[in-house]
Amino acid sequence: MNSSRKIAVVTGASSGIGAIYADRFARRGYDLLLVARRGERLRTLAARLEQAYDIKAEMLVADLEQEADLTRLETVLASNPAIRVLVNNAGIARLSQVADASPQDSLSQIALNITALMRLTHAVLPAFKARNDGVIINIASALALHALPVSAVYSGTKGFVLHFSRGLQQELANTGIRVQVVLPAATATDLWDISGVPLAALAPDTVMSAEHLVDAALAGFDQGESVTLPSMADTALWARYDTARAELFAAMQTGQPAPRLLAL
Repeated sequence: MNSSRKIAVVTGASSGIGAIYADRFARRGYDLLLVARRGERLRTLAARLEQAYDIKAEMLVADLEQEADLTRLETVLASNPAIRVLVNNAGIARLSQVADASPQDSLSQIALNITALMRLTHAVLPAFKARNDGVIINIASALALHALPVSAVYSGTKGFVLHFSRGLQQELANTGIRVQVVLPAATATDLWDISGVPLAALAPDTVMSAEHLVDAALAGFDQGESVTLPSMADTALWARYDTARAELFAAMQTGQPAPRLLAL
């Protein structure tokens, strides 16, 4: 697509969190490239956003678990200099015990939550670095910090998103490129429809709307947060967690076994 304005690319844009991100970046004056599997929903969303915000919204119907579709989007990201924002939102959850799940369920989560996100980030980074300008927003999950009996694979994939993002933040610390990682807790989206755990099974007061989630995440972005936990009110909790993580890592930097593990 050709554009005289900056373009924000949003994956998983046909509904939920992705559709709200598309709306908010259009409101901020960005043209859009909307990516998802459901073409009719994308067409409806693109038409609405163009009319509401006087921007240009194009669409790419793609299943990012499929090599051909992923490669097609990589080519677009690598070749269009107007792209300045990538929102890696597309993801899937299959919540069940590993012993009860098929390997394909696990591979689907890895393909979309890890492989696609990593490859799309690779695709935009050379141009972002050449311009010293760009934004990458990666949607992880509160389950990046915690695992449930039904979330071993999903938590693992979102743990990758968190640590991949934090490594990139350090790598790009002295550049004009910003990387934000967002860790939503339970959010009212249609991800739950195929997750194996219906949204109705959750306590209503623990579920955030997609609108509140995205607006809180973007407020965190505007305030300079690199890691945003939209439902966490006490930021000191994260500070203590992150300090303890760094101290734990530092305490492991020794070539000697821990005394408790030495043979008596």
